Amino acid sequence: MYRTNTCGELRMTHVSKEVTLAGWVQTIRKFGAITFVDLRDRYGVTQLLFGEELTKQLDENALGREFVLQATGKVSERSSKNTNIPTGDIELNVQSYQVLNRSAVPPFTIQDDTDGGDDVRMRYRFLDLRRNAVKKNLELRYAVNRAARNYLHAQGFMDIETPFLIKSTPEGARDFVVPSRMNPGQFYALPQSPQTFKQLLMVSGYDRYYQVVKCFRDEDLRADRQPEFTQIDCEMAFVEQEDILSMFEGMVKSIFKEVKNIDYSERVPRMTWEDAMWKYGNDKPDIRFDMSLCNLKKPGSVYTNKKDQNALISDAGFKVFDEAETVIAIAVPGCSEYTRKQTDEITEWVKRPQIGMKGLVFIKCNADGTYKSSVDKFYNEDRLKSIALATGAKAGDLVFILAGAEERTRKATSELRLEMAERLGFRNPTEFKLLWVLDFPLFEYDEEGNRWVARHHPFTSPKPDQISTMIDNNPSIENASEYLSHPYAGIKANAYDMVLNGNEIGGGSIRIYQRELQEKMFAALGMDKEEQLHKFGFLLGAFEYGAPPHGGIAFGFDRLCAILGGSESIRDFIAFPKNNAGRDVMLDAPSTIDGKQFDELQIKLNLK
Repeated sequence: MYRTNTCGELRMTHVSKEVTLAGWVQTIRKFGAITFVDLRDRYGVTQLLFGEELTKQLDENALGREFVLQATGKVSERSSKNTNIPTGDIELNVQSYQVLNRSAVPPFTIQDDTDGGDDVRMRYRFLDLRRNAVKKNLELRYAVNRAARNYLHAQGFMDIETPFLIKSTPEGARDFVVPSRMNPGQFYALPQSPQTFKQLLMVSGYDRYYQVVKCFRDEDLRADRQPEFTQIDCEMAFVEQEDILSMFEGMVKSIFKEVKNIDYSERVPRMTWEDAMWKYGNDKPDIRFDMSLCNLKKPGSVYTNKKDQNALISDAGFKVFDEAETVIAIAVPGCSEYTRKQTDEITEWVKRPQIGMKGLVFIKCNADGTYKSSVDKFYNEDRLKSIALATGAKAGDLVFILAGAEERTRKATSELRLEMAERLGFRNPTEFKLLWVLDFPLFEYDEEGNRWVARHHPFTSPKPDQISTMIDNNPSIENASEYLSHPYAGIKANAYDMVLNGNEIGGGSIRIYQRELQEKMFAALGMDKEEQLHKFGFLLGAFEYGAPPHGGIAFGFDRLCAILGGSESIRDFIAFPKNNAGRDVMLDAPSTIDGKQFDELQIKLNLK
């Protein structure tokens, strides 16, 4: 037996007991005739004490960092205790030891505060995984996985696997494709999600399905995106939207309780997509803080403004506001004492190419009840006060105002809201706020293609009371100017997203399950009958054999783990992630293949 105990379990109750430990040498400290070694495994660290005789052996055959070591001895109470580790009250008085394997000098220190950069640690990821900080992330990932499975099992869901080698179908991103040797010139695609399979399972009568499943999308990467990622994928039959929201609100609360010991008892608030866009500037708002957007000028858009506040800023001779498509303000709490240098710095921030604004207007709501602005010569104090009050600003607050094209200005104000919240410490990573966003548009208009595209995916059903609108109208658009007045522009999707701390962690919908409606949806997206049958004939055919009403949701498992772990990057919670170029630098993948494989696949490269 290589070990009787792990390096994390020994306590004072084990004193005088003879045990054998095995693990990796983390540190070596020699004090005269004795030597201390910290031995580490997955479970923790135990201090080993090598006496005078064994220290002489170590002098002759020195240990090194990351040597694999087995040590046998008696557990004793430490004279100098370490309160920072669970095993800090004891040590192992070594009687015999054996080096099970030697190690080259590692390229970085395998400790929480490592000296290794990202590139080096990803190249030697198998070493990075030994670090306690990384281990905790993977333990949290496992805990979330276990909690989700426990909940879904208790609710009667079956875990059913679906294929990875499938047919390429349009789902929004590029497919990864795999050539078939046995079918020359033909290709599989790796699934972007198991969407059509889970719908087929509903047709098959498996009314509660789930998978913790890998998905693949060939798209540009960022901190919360990887070419292969994991979803908690779920589907239910004979349900309406309310059933889905209730079931999976329960699942996330159960995960909070089991993983973080958070009793999230409050009902998750709900917000329409339209309200989210108007109040927060995006469809995944962070509601841990307020600072909602105030539209001071009615924009020319498809949205319906709740209140036209144009009178607050009109007829002042300020062309920036007068000529802008929209003017949007936010009240930032407690910042009225910002200096000119600070407001100039924020102005430069919004001018960055990533934000794209030309400038910024501010109003200081001073503690003494006066108002000071960068546009004082256009607006007197009474008007400044009216504008500030419209934003909800109070004494001591600072109002920021952006003006310009509606979509860009709304997006920029949303980014400014998040930036100010970050600076003011309002985005506490240990605080968690959930939100349901509902009633998304079913379609978006693609100006370049002069056609409709699906906001979610082509299997999402319209709201029940709008199905007839879709069935009874022709989806085609004669020219770009007609799309706003087209009946399809107002159709809402029977869809829902769950948002956590400003991140979409789950999204789903009630699905189309009638062939006629699904064909109408495909037609709206520009597919003729032949293309529909070629790409989705299997699904349309299945809908003719008693398809039940059904719906589901998919949670971004990696992203959920990252948020619960207080990180912005999902990469920290994946055992073997890719870098920002989509490469596995440890394996050096992707890589070339030899000519024999190309010959077997009957493929020739034509690199340009």
